Amino acid sequence: MNADLRSPVRLAELVATLSFGTDLGLGQPMEHVLRQCLIVLRLGERLGLDEAARQVLYYSGLLAWVGCFTDAYEQAKWFGDDIALKADGFAMEGGEVGYFVGHLGMGRSLPERMRLAVAFLGEGRRAVLSMLENHYLATDALAARLGLGDEVRASLKQTFERWDGKHAPLGLKGEEILLTSRLIHLASVVEVFHRAEGISAAIVAARARSGSEFDPALVDLFCAEAPALCDGLDAATHWDTVIAAEPSLAAVISDEQFDDVLEAIADFVDLKSPYTIGHSRGVADLAAAAAKESGLPNGEATMIRRAGLVHDFGRLGVSNAIWDKRGTLTQTEMERVRLHPYLSERMLAFSPALAPLGAIAGQHHERLDGSGYPRGLSGGAITPAGRLLAAADVYHAMTETRPHRPARTSQDTAAELRAEVAAGRLDGDAADAVLRAAGHRVRRQREWPAGLTGREVEVLRLVTHGLSNREIAERLTITRKTAGNHVEHVYAKIGASNRARAALFAMQHGLMSDFAPLA
Repeated sequence: MNADLRSPVRLAELVATLSFGTDLGLGQPMEHVLRQCLIVLRLGERLGLDEAARQVLYYSGLLAWVGCFTDAYEQAKWFGDDIALKADGFAMEGGEVGYFVGHLGMGRSLPERMRLAVAFLGEGRRAVLSMLENHYLATDALAARLGLGDEVRASLKQTFERWDGKHAPLGLKGEEILLTSRLIHLASVVEVFHRAEGISAAIVAARARSGSEFDPALVDLFCAEAPALCDGLDAATHWDTVIAAEPSLAAVISDEQFDDVLEAIADFVDLKSPYTIGHSRGVADLAAAAAKESGLPNGEATMIRRAGLVHDFGRLGVSNAIWDKRGTLTQTEMERVRLHPYLSERMLAFSPALAPLGAIAGQHHERLDGSGYPRGLSGGAITPAGRLLAAADVYHAMTETRPHRPARTSQDTAAELRAEVAAGRLDGDAADAVLRAAGHRVRRQREWPAGLTGREVEVLRLVTHGLSNREIAERLTITRKTAGNHVEHVYAKIGASNRARAALFAMQHGLMSDFAPLA
């Protein structure tokens, strides 16, 4: 295994790679966002935008919709398949209330849908109203961690504003909305219609929403220039074109910055489900520690840690109706789960700098006896790095709560890992290294951010995992009222008002990645 990346990493590559996750989360084929970006840049050229404005268009165009999966847990709770909900949204022309009501409880029995409809009048309606705000706040937090400028962040904040000011989180309208945000909103929709039905359909969709969602002047420009704006969009891939189109000097990530950026993106991907908050960083740290326990050089341990950070990117392509399901998965659902390591590898394969990480990440569910997925590799076909990552993933996942089971104790987890080795599924040396790494880890006492106490951090972790006050009370053996008071105090201290924002705070401050439980 080559411990060195073969080429410098550009910020554009990392952001474009994440855009593939956005595509999957929106129910679109990969490169939807890349094609959208090309349309936006071409519109910007025709408007004579300067280099600074084009840079804002570029990065905000690639990131605009990335926050849409951060409250997928709540979306699936109310609407079933969260990915289908967002995919259908591209065809929506106004009538938002009817749209959400029509999707309420999709895929469930009629009695269940009726119960949800009653609950939706209170809690559900409030959740929907906060979703768009959650999305842009999450995107803004990621943009800040990626070091993007204030202009990009301002444009991202206005992603969901409409020309008529209706149904938008900030209530801006007309030219109060930044031109870059107006362009991106238009380009996203017309790309979907162009890909599905051609230029005529894209023009019809743009004109149908002119003056409501879209700036009429921009619609006129698009319709007049549509053949040129959409030229070549049917090509097999647009990766090289979009990367080459990065305005001004290409921003190259230093080796030190690379880890910080990967951590930021990994944390963001883990927001997909309350059951995976902190999972990627936890697996990455454990795998790296195991690599060192195995005597691997620092460079290879670093490579394995980075692969751990990106190993679950493909989770974005699977609905939370599956990830958060409390019962047994159906065969069809399990087949979708089996795709996620493959999607991780494919997302990373476009970039020469990231492809080596994807090759390792794609093996984290492979097993020595050939019973794993996605490719059913066996024996020597699984690399030493892949074996370490697989063992670390199994160990760390078992110590986390899942919708169908509680977290297991470290003793039970160790016994289960050894059983997997005995059954011939996991590599014995890799499992031993993981167990040594986990067993020697001692949590340091620390000061918690925002004045939180150790107990409040514990409560915050449970909140981010979607537990109710009653469930928190049962878990901590306290009264429901005390649990409620803790939650109120936590929200007040961190300035959050719902689970998605609490999760953002927890991720930004590294509160979900400790191996050891709080004392």
